[in-house]
Amino acid sequence: MPLVELVRIGELAKRSGVPMATLKFYLREGLIAPVRKTGATMSWYDPAIVDRLRAIKELQEHHLPLELIKQTIEGERQAPDDLAAADAIAKVLARHAGKKSRTRAEVLAGGATELELSWLAATKLAVPDADQSYRGDDLALLSTLGAARRAGIAADMLPFDILRDYVAALNTLVAVELRMFRAGVLGHIGVDTARVTTAATELSERLVVLIRRKLLLPTLDRLLQERTDAPQPATRSPRVRRMRQLQPRPVAHTRRARPARQR
Repeated sequence: MPLVELVRIGELAKRSGVPMATLKFYLREGLIAPVRKTGATMSWYDPAIVDRLRAIKELQEHHLPLELIKQTIEGERQAPDDLAAADAIAKVLARHAGKKSRTRAEVLAGGATELELSWLAATKLAVPDADQSYRGDDLALLSTLGAARRAGIAADMLPFDILRDYVAALNTLVAVELRMFRAGVLGHIGVDTARVTTAATELSERLVVLIRRKLLLPTLDRLLQERTDAPQPATRSPRVRRMRQLQPRPVAHTRRARPARQR
């Protein structure tokens, strides 16, 4: 078996077309790792990762989250299909994202608060670019919250605790959806991964909206029924107490006093 000729990071950058600074960033984030180290600053890499580096760079240009990129490249057997699926998803999202942008200052002037923007950035829902501008779905989410504010839904009506639960529930839904897709689609040999992934991504959003619409009223009815069936508190409202006070009191039956005996 022939020995693999290892290369330095500079040669890796030359062969892949990925800048040296980007490769060092990938190294810090654990996306790549040297095969061998011969000194404190002397590392050697397998040139076979050139194709993977190009795929990672392309996915990053589509604004795919770094954590998802790291997950898709784990496991040599599934990495090609996973990367193709992730690339297809990123392209669909980019197509719907639009090209508008707004600076952080403009978003704040539009009614958003520093606290809201900090929370959205911490949850990765709306993160500004390097030039402190919001684009794509991040901007769409901020616009939706702005529309809610203009409609009279104040920040205290939709607190972060509720939004945190909402995001957690959707995160679980997305994880289940992706696991089902990987097990049911990517596991089949001969599947056109990019085409099927694009179709699935387009359809999944419509499917989620329709299922939510179908479940909304039945779930509301169930919640109202649970509230009706719940035991009522012992204390009565002031109105009930007043109505009880106005009701005629029953006449008390007392024993008649016997007349005194005459002597």
